[in-house]
Amino acid sequence: MGSIQWYPGHIAKAERDLKEQLKKVDLVLEVRDARIPFSSHHPQLLSWIGTKPRMLVLNRVDLIPESIKDRWVKWFLKQGETPYFTNAKQGEGTRPILRAATSMGLTINQKRKEKGLLPRPVRAVVLGFPNVGKSALINRLLGRKVAPSARRVGVTRHLKWVRISPDIELLDAPGVIPSRLEDQQAAVKLAICEDIGEASYDNQLIATAFVDLLQGLNNQEVFNTRYGLQVSTATSEEYIENLAAHRYQGDKERCCLQILNDFRQGLMGAISLEIPPLA
Repeated sequence: MGSIQWYPGHIAKAERDLKEQLKKVDLVLEVRDARIPFSSHHPQLLSWIGTKPRMLVLNRVDLIPESIKDRWVKWFLKQGETPYFTNAKQGEGTRPILRAATSMGLTINQKRKEKGLLPRPVRAVVLGFPNVGKSALINRLLGRKVAPSARRVGVTRHLKWVRISPDIELLDAPGVIPSRLEDQQAAVKLAICEDIGEASYDNQLIATAFVDLLQGLNNQEVFNTRYGLQVSTATSEEYIENLAAHRYQGDKERCCLQILNDFRQGLMGAISLEIPPLA
C-alpha cells in the first residue's frame, strides 16, 4: 500500500489562524473518534495548547461495544484524565460536557477576580481531525444548528465563534491534521473511519486492510453475519474477490465501497478498531 498523505490548502490556512486564536482560548475540547482513540489524536495538539485545560471527548460511542467503552474509561482514568463519551448526532453525553465546561468557567473567573479582572464567558475551542463530529457536538451543545455538519471531511472551512450560553463561547474550527502522516497504520484507520479525505487513499486497498484488521482482532465473523460469506482461511484479497463475485457481479470497487460504508454507518454492528492496552 502506498503512503497515505492528505493536507489540503484550507486546513493549512485554518491551522495558521487557529494558532492565533488559541491565545484567546481558556479551554480545549479535543474530539476523537471512539472507534480509534489513539489514531484520531493529533500528535501536535498538546504542544499547541500548552498548559490550557483540556477535555477529552470520544465521539461516536454508539459505534463501539459497551464493554470496550468501559475498558477505555478505566484506561483513561488510570492515565489521569476523564473521557467524555458522546453520540453527538443524537445528543447523547453532551450534558456532562456542558456542566464540566461551565464549572471550569467558574474556576477561571475566580482567578480573574483574584487578579482584579471582570468575569467573562469562558472561551473554549473544539479541536480534532476532520469528520470526527466537532460541528455536530457544537450544534448539540447549543441546542440548534449553527455549525454545518455532514458525514464527510472538509465541511467546516473557517473558524467561527458561537455563544452557547451566557457562560460559554465556543470556537468551531476546521479539522486539523498533521502536514505529514508519519504513522501509516494510524492513517489507514483514519481512512477506514472516513476521518481523512477520500482523495488520499484507494478504496480497494483500504477495504482489504479493514478485512485484515478485523481478522487480527478476531472479529471476522461480522462478514458472515452481514454478507453471508465467511472469511475462513481466505486472505483479505481473496475474500474481497469472492464477495465481489458472490454479491456484486465481480465488481470489486463496488464491493469495497459497500464494505467501508457498511462499517462507517454502523450496519455491521458496534465495532472498535482499537482497544486499550493492558494495564
